[in-house]
Amino acid sequence: MLVHQADFTVDLGESGFFIGFTEHDDYPDEMPYGWRCGPSGEASAVVLPTTDTGPLQLTIQIHDDQPARETSGDWEPAEEISLRAETDSLHLDTLDPGEVSDAWPEGEPPLPLGPLLGQDRWVRLRLYCHADDPEPGIGDHGERHLIQLWPAPPAAPVHPALSEEDSRARAEYAANTSVPVEDYTTDLTPQD
Repeated sequence: MLVHQADFTVDLGESGFFIGFTEHDDYPDEMPYGWRCGPSGEASAVVLPTTDTGPLQLTIQIHDDQPARETSGDWEPAEEISLRAETDSLHLDTLDPGEVSDAWPEGEPPLPLGPLLGQDRWVRLRLYCHADDPEPGIGDHGERHLIQLWPAPPAAPVHPALSEEDSRARAEYAANTSVPVEDYTTDLTPQD
């Protein structure tokens, strides 16, 4: 049964958004290229939308049990992952180059999951996506996401198969994030 629902617009950054049960300070170690969402640690997911820097209509639903699948042909095939809740309410952050920003709308009450979690604190996340314009780019693509969450023991993720190109993009991202940040400071010797 549906327990809570929030509907709002998120202004996206260039690299998608985090959703989960922890607060973020940094970019994920991996990006789920080839999928819409993937884990970013045990407690949150990173979501890659079609829209690059533009509005996204987001509906988040909290259920007390696994909801029926959406059968409307408007949605791409759903993806699912399991998350372990570190907090009792949901967090949402956008990713811009070099910056992670809180994206939960001011005035929108938090969506609490605490009373539903029980002792094991595992949650299943199901993501549905739709974009009127499916070509990635900047601006309004008529994109909307439906995220359904419910308490459930951890289970295998549900994603489409990866292409070679997606696997390469993941490897490149991992290689780029493993390189230490260059130190641009300079030691200046005082002049006499």
